[in-house]
Order: sequence, then structure tokens, then C-alpha cells
Amino acid sequence: MNKGRYRTKKESGEPRLDPAMRVLKALHSAGTPDELTADELEKQRRSQEVLGNLVAPMSGMVWEPTEIDGLAAAWMRLERPHKRKRAILYCHGGGYTSGNLGYSKVLASKLTQRTGFDVLAFEYRLAPEFPYPAALEDAEKVWNHLMYLGYGAKDIVIAGDSAGGNLALALCHRLKSADRMLPGAMLLMSPWTDMTISGPSYEQRQDIDPMLTLDYIKAVIRAYAGDNDLVSASLSPLFGDFNGFPPTLIQVGSHEILYSDSERLRDRMLEAGVSCRLEVWEDMWHVFQMFPIKKASNAMDSMAHFLLEEL
Repeated sequence: MNKGRYRTKKESGEPRLDPAMRVLKALHSAGTPDELTADELEKQRRSQEVLGNLVAPMSGMVWEPTEIDGLAAAWMRLERPHKRKRAILYCHGGGYTSGNLGYSKVLASKLTQRTGFDVLAFEYRLAPEFPYPAALEDAEKVWNHLMYLGYGAKDIVIAGDSAGGNLALALCHRLKSADRMLPGAMLLMSPWTDMTISGPSYEQRQDIDPMLTLDYIKAVIRAYAGDNDLVSASLSPLFGDFNGFPPTLIQVGSHEILYSDSERLRDRMLEAGVSCRLEVWEDMWHVFQMFPIKKASNAMDSMAHFLLEEL
């Protein structure tokens, strides 16, 4: 792990994907269509549900489906007795157009396994059927539910990957603007923080990103944000006011088109006096933590250690 340098071909000086990662990008691109037709979205959502249910590491844990004011949700808990003072509110990724409880199982189980905390996942409404601000309203509804259950704001960790990282940050901005207490910490995996696509990595790293394409990102922005102001902190939380934000751990892979979103978020948070740590994982891709690889395991361990230090 280092500070975000990717390997390049000596003969050209330009970054290139190795053959295995080119195959991975081709497979992933088939599941993240640049044109979000109803049929393609339905296929993507079904495949995510199946994938999550197949690969989530569930040993020693229990998955408890529930409902929160009409929203499908589920708790991931350890089977053995454990303290339940703290909880993690997990916001899944998927470009605001896909993702579900099955998909959420993978990272929810890993978060529970490493931290021992109960993890609450939920199905927020998806675009294009339910564009902005539907997902943000649903996230606040689930936050309010945790308050109703008796959790203190400081006893909750908000975690999110990709668009879920965007949602986690947007929720914090929303809570702050309402003069409400913020969570005790945040865990952000490859967070999408800038819908204006203004960071240099969108151009510089698009040829080495094995997971995302610029066309896909533009398509989901159209589907979710519509004609709303993309500079708004509710859509591009990078441009919000971070004074008073909780301690935050950001993890990003060096081979990410969204790399700048993490780096610039770290800079903005540090400027605001927030305790923020950016971890750049060499040769890794978008939300690599979901994969059954050693670096993913190490990254989850790092999250647990971060929470031990900050909470």
C-alpha cells in the first residue's frame, strides 16, 4: 500500500491494464451498462442479488430481515453473544441505480466479522424510477429509526462504498444542516464524491480502471441527479462544509477512475480540521474490499483498527 502511484509500461510511459484485469473490466462492464434501459437495469439488479447471496462470508453470523417504514432492511449480527451498544449503518453502492439487500450482504458480513458491530443495511429507492432526493430521504429515515431504537448518534458508524459513500456523506451534510448530531465515525470505500466529474483521475486513470467507465458514470448521473445542481453537497458532497464532521477513513485503489474523489475529499476534510485518513491500495480497483483476496481482508482489518482508535 502506498500513496497512489500506478505502474506504467516503460516503453510508452502510459498506464496499461494487465490481461487478467482487462477480462475483469469486460465482465464488469457487461453488468454496468452505459445506457440504462429498463431491461438492462433489471438484469443488473438480479445479478447483484444472486452474487451477494452466493459470495457473502456468513460463517458465525446471522442475517435478520426487517422493515423500516416501508423500506426493506436487514441486520447482520454475530451469532455469539456480543455488545450491541454500537452499530454500523451501511449504505450500498451501485450508482444509485442498482444494489439491494443481497448485494449488501457481502460488505455487511465483512464489517460485522471484523468489527463485531451489528450492521444495518437497507434498500433505498433507486433511480431512474426514484431519482434524487429519494435515496437521501430513505437514508435519513433509517438514521431516524436508529435514533428511535435508542442508539446515540456517536455510537453509530456510517459506512458506504461507491455511491453508498456519496450517500453516507450526503446524509452527514443533511444532518449537519439540520443542527443534528453526527455519527461517531465514517468508513468510505471508493467513495463517489464529485458528480461534476472535475477530478483529474476521470481522464488520467480511465484506461487502467478495470471496473468503471466514464460513460457509465455519466449515465447514472443523468438517471439520479436529473437537472439538479451537481455542485450541491447533497449530490457532490466534496463541495460541502466539513467542519465538525466525524473521524473518517477513506480507502481507494490506485487503479480507479474515482481516485481524485477520495484524494480531494481527504484534502477538504483535513482543511476543515477533520481527523481523516486516506489509504491508497496499490494495484487495486473500485470497491476491491468485496473480493475474496488478501488485500481486501487487510483493508477490512484496517477499518476495524481505525474504529478501535477513534471510538
